Amino acid sequence: APHSCSPSKHAIFQARTHTPPRLIRLIVLLPPPQTTLHKMWRALTKPRLAMMAAGFATGALIVTGSNAHADDALHAPSYPWEHNKMNKGLDMKSVRRGYEVYKGVCAQCHSIKLIAYRNFVDQIATEDEAKEWAAEVEITDGPDDTGEMFERPGKLADYIPSPYANDNAARAANAGALPPDLSLIKKARHGGEDYLFALLTGYRDPPAGISLREGLYYNPYFPGGAIGMPQPLYEGMVDYEDGTESSVSQMAKDVSTFLTWVAEPEFNERKRMGWNALFVLALAAIPSLYFKRMKWSVLKTRAIRFTKM
Repeated sequence: APHSCSPSKHAIFQARTHTPPRLIRLIVLLPPPQTTLHKMWRALTKPRLAMMAAGFATGALIVTGSNAHADDALHAPSYPWEHNKMNKGLDMKSVRRGYEVYKGVCAQCHSIKLIAYRNFVDQIATEDEAKEWAAEVEITDGPDDTGEMFERPGKLADYIPSPYANDNAARAANAGALPPDLSLIKKARHGGEDYLFALLTGYRDPPAGISLREGLYYNPYFPGGAIGMPQPLYEGMVDYEDGTESSVSQMAKDVSTFLTWVAEPEFNERKRMGWNALFVLALAAIPSLYFKRMKWSVLKTRAIRFTKM
């Protein structure tokens, strides 16, 4: 906000345009002179600001150091995913193969509660294929006219069921560990699909000097290095419909791509909309620049003369 001052400190700008001739007066308020009180206030606040800055810096160092000690997992490498390029989308063939891996391996313990069978239509399957996949599972529905629950084949509107009835059943079947839902796992883990791929392919024998208790497995990409999930992928354990070789790296890549799609089913559509928006903005920039030059040409060609009061 401008400082208050006496009228004698005002500077008056008189400007005259070429066409039509007119006078415009602009009053610019100058800041007041440096008073003794103002200088004393600045002298008092400078040390306080320095102390506050030092306190913030110390707090940041403490938090950073604590996170560094807590983060004892190996960071996943950055892999060259095609869908991370600006002009590329998800490989839907890979997404479909990833669903085959999930269905045959991951679905034994993990759920994807936010995905319904209808989401597969026109994405990785036709409507008939999605209906066939849904009909393979039994869904608890009801109550019926007698007040009883009943089982029925799945429909497109049904969400993919969880392998366990509830969390307690899941913990009981996994030595107390709760398998996480994979609907948003790509967004919930630092590194996204890089972390998922590294975790699935990172199982190995523990190094010398590290012993794990029974039921844990060594994976340097998991925090702490000890994970309760055994190695899920082995060579040739999934028969792809398209005949792709089911190596560990191929299955890990496909299921990571599938989980990326699960977290963002609109991934490809969002990129297409983004490119369309950029195209429209580029077209709108041409008349906008022309209008800007025309609108401001009068102001930019004014002659300004300074006068004293």
